[in-house]
Amino acid sequence: MLWRRYHLRSLGAGIMLLFLGSLLACSEDTIELEGVGSIKGRIVEKGSNEPLENVKVSTNPSSSTVFTDEKGFYKIENVAIGEYSLSTQREGLLTKFTPVSVVKDKAVEVVVEMEEETAGNRPPEAAMLVSPKDNTTAAPVEVTLTWIGKDPDADELTYTVTLKNDENSSVEVFENISDTTYVLSGLGYGIKYFWQVTSSDDINDPVYSETFSFETGVAPDNRILYTRLVNGNSVIYSADENGENEVRLTALDKNSFRPRRSAHTGSIAFLQSVGGKIQLFTMKEDGSDTRQVTTTVPVSGFNLEEVDFSWSSRGATLLFPSQDKLYRIKTDGSGVQQLFKTGDGKLITEIDYNDTTHTTVVKVNDVNGYEVAIFTLNASWAVKDTILTGMPGAAGSINLSVDGTKVLYSRDVSGFEHVTYRQLDSKLFVHTIADGTAVELSTGKPAGTNDLDARFSPNEAAVIFVNTSNDGRSVKNIQTVEIGDISNRKTLIEGAAMADWE
Repeated sequence: MLWRRYHLRSLGAGIMLLFLGSLLACSEDTIELEGVGSIKGRIVEKGSNEPLENVKVSTNPSSSTVFTDEKGFYKIENVAIGEYSLSTQREGLLTKFTPVSVVKDKAVEVVVEMEEETAGNRPPEAAMLVSPKDNTTAAPVEVTLTWIGKDPDADELTYTVTLKNDENSSVEVFENISDTTYVLSGLGYGIKYFWQVTSSDDINDPVYSETFSFETGVAPDNRILYTRLVNGNSVIYSADENGENEVRLTALDKNSFRPRRSAHTGSIAFLQSVGGKIQLFTMKEDGSDTRQVTTTVPVSGFNLEEVDFSWSSRGATLLFPSQDKLYRIKTDGSGVQQLFKTGDGKLITEIDYNDTTHTTVVKVNDVNGYEVAIFTLNASWAVKDTILTGMPGAAGSINLSVDGTKVLYSRDVSGFEHVTYRQLDSKLFVHTIADGTAVELSTGKPAGTNDLDARFSPNEAAVIFVNTSNDGRSVKNIQTVEIGDISNRKTLIEGAAMADWE
């Protein structure tokens, strides 16, 4: 029995040894491959055949991964023979898959042409112009252009608006517009405009829309000029004699003030801030054709909100103050000439000139705006008549009547003087030069308010002026009062100042 057990154990051990021996014998054999080859070639840009550097080259089934050199060459070695898909990849380029057969002991050459990722991208559709409709007439001078833009690949589009007109050869181009609307402002009256929209996806060539036209209406008969504060800037507007039909004349991003129309030419002169200085400008009645007049001698005085100037020579020249001097300049900016200088160092703040009588009225004051003197100058620029002197407090708003016999002015009858130049009870007066008498026009003025910045109406039957609280902070309103009925005060325009009526 023991012998039998031993025999069986010996037999099992022998079988196990034979099995292990077979495994050891098999592990020493190597797999014999059918053969290997290689893949080499060059990667170039389609169309230009320029070599492409740093392109990732690999195969499927997988072998090795390599990158092209600066000349676009690559080589994958020791690739088992068979059928492969050669993959070429680089950021910004379309991935390319090229079939290739690897042959034993051979180098298969494959040249691959690659394209940009956008190669298959389609251009946008031409913009469809919506408004204003083609051949629109009587359009306002501020027009909102609208259109519809589409792209078949849903690419983000930007637009360019091109604007031409039938008055001159100027071409205005407004670029990088992301919306499908654009506001054109500052257009001229009675001009035909042509507009076109270009669509771009930044991939394909820009696509142009058809061209539409519109014509602006005729200029309104707005005889009243004034200013409003908009986002910290003074902006000039015009309105009709009812205070309606408001039209903005100057840009919102510029500080423009003290508008004065020439009754002879219709041009408007005004002051504007330029690099920390105040310069004279002119423009047409519709706000177009803005031109700077002064350059070397700026307009200056004790308080630029109080400084005033005047047209002269029937609209050919302008008179303006610069500290203690009075200058004349042609509207084209030439011929700057000093005409008058104060003898006591006082500053010239306001000027008004009468083309009929060749009389000039001037207001001077000290550096704080007080010790006011108002007087006339004759044609030789010599002092002629004294209108006001020796009165405490502020005064100004000078304006000559059409026949040169009367002077309109304002004066703070309270006599209050303060470093802030605050006025407490400013009233309007009409002074007759011949007899030196003055008639008050502010008897109907509400208590606690000031009447300021006065001008005769064109027919001199009324006066236009600004009324505001004497707190120096409240809203300013443009009002009128009839000289023959000074109780008849009317508010013409609310929230406005520096009125002019020619």
